[in-house]
Amino acid sequence: MHTKELFDEVQKENIYIHEMDFKGDLKGLYSDGVIALDRNLKTDAEISCILSEELGHHYTTYGDIVGKKDIQSIKQEKRARRWAYERLIGINSILKACEAGTRNLYEMADYLCVTEEFLQDSLDYYKQKYGIMLQLDSYIVYFEPSLVIFQKKYSEIRF
Repeated sequence: MHTKELFDEVQKENIYIHEMDFKGDLKGLYSDGVIALDRNLKTDAEISCILSEELGHHYTTYGDIVGKKDIQSIKQEKRARRWAYERLIGINSILKACEAGTRNLYEMADYLCVTEEFLQDSLDYYKQKYGIMLQLDSYIVYFEPSLVIFQKKYSEIRF
């Protein structure tokens, strides 16, 4: 998914985007139909990752969870992140990246237009969701000890 498609979705959902300077580690925020993005985000990959997570909050979060550490707020934060992982990096996107010839996580992140950190976090999520191995069509995907993908009619692709 490209950044433009995310911005199109934001527009379709009548969400206003506001750029601002954030202090600390915060790079995005969603509240009541407004997404605030750190104006210091430099790459399309960074923007896509942050924007998709904030869209995840739009679709999955209720109430004010900013800075809260209670169980319900933590669950909502994780739900928004999972939404973003599924939206930007579905399992089929990982397989397409392999078919396109990516050979390591850097190349895969570049192909998918996400940051390496977001890609690794999504792989950790999929490992938690599917276990250490997933069989899908002609592929076998191992998430441990690192990402390894076998295509039954070809050979292994190791990351």
